Amino acid sequence: MEPLLGVKVGCLFSLLVLTLVCGLFPICFKWFQTATGRHRRVLSLLSCTSAGIFLGAGFMHMTAEALEGIESEIQKLVIQNSTNSEGNSDDADSAFMEYPYGELIISLGFFFVFLLESLALQCCPGAAGRSKVQEQEWGMANVLEPHSHGPLPSPSRGPLRALVLLLSLSFHSVFEGLAVGLQPTIAATVQLCLAILAHKGLVVFGVGLRLVQVGTGSRWAMLSILSLALMSPLGLALGLAVPQGVSEGGQGLAQAVLEGMAAGTFLYVTFLEILPRELAGPEAPLAKWGCVAAGFAFMAFIALWA
Repeated sequence: MEPLLGVKVGCLFSLLVLTLVCGLFPICFKWFQTATGRHRRVLSLLSCTSAGIFLGAGFMHMTAEALEGIESEIQKLVIQNSTNSEGNSDDADSAFMEYPYGELIISLGFFFVFLLESLALQCCPGAAGRSKVQEQEWGMANVLEPHSHGPLPSPSRGPLRALVLLLSLSFHSVFEGLAVGLQPTIAATVQLCLAILAHKGLVVFGVGLRLVQVGTGSRWAMLSILSLALMSPLGLALGLAVPQGVSEGGQGLAQAVLEGMAAGTFLYVTFLEILPRELAGPEAPLAKWGCVAAGFAFMAFIALWA
């Protein structure tokens, strides 16, 4: 048990350090905070890559885990129901299991962010204002592309979406750490931790880049990344505190539901913030497509082990 505990503590520090380094990198370097000329194009391609990473994380990791978890928990409920009853409700149980609960919960996550933004617009119309970085980007786009057809999409409520994205990733990170903390063997712990580290660095880098692009103050951005970095170690510590054999208690369904909500959030931010904003300009459309595809392909590749 001692070697296993040592490995898990090492995983805890690895998750903490990687998240801090990758998340703070775009915040601490001024290079990511300017948006002029060729520099702006490079940032746009990086943003497209982060969109592909978010898309891959949403579909290949969060959605897959949520659908699997929800289906498993529903099956447990049906089996428990059928053992408690006389077995007269086979048709009802079949219909109950066939309903797409996972897809419903992912959609609820999508609509939850939509509702938050609508409420923010309704109650605080000023929330739709542009940040300084967005003003630079859109102003430069208008200068570089004076003959573009149709209006550019108005900048989104970036800070609100960045906050919701941060909260969703925090929930996801807690459950990642929890899964590592609950592993029964050293091999399983190391394998899962490596799979998490492989995709977490890029995802957190994308979040840091997003915070910079929506004009979040450096201090608040650093605090946000620090709080995010503590989530996986927190989950891992909770996993270590859970006695062996009690890991599948009542948390399974709650975990699957929160994973589904987080997946809906990632899909919303990808499709309604990053991609419309980056694909609005006509410059280098194939390069942007390639960056989105590369980010998604990497997350799909990591899903072989995660």
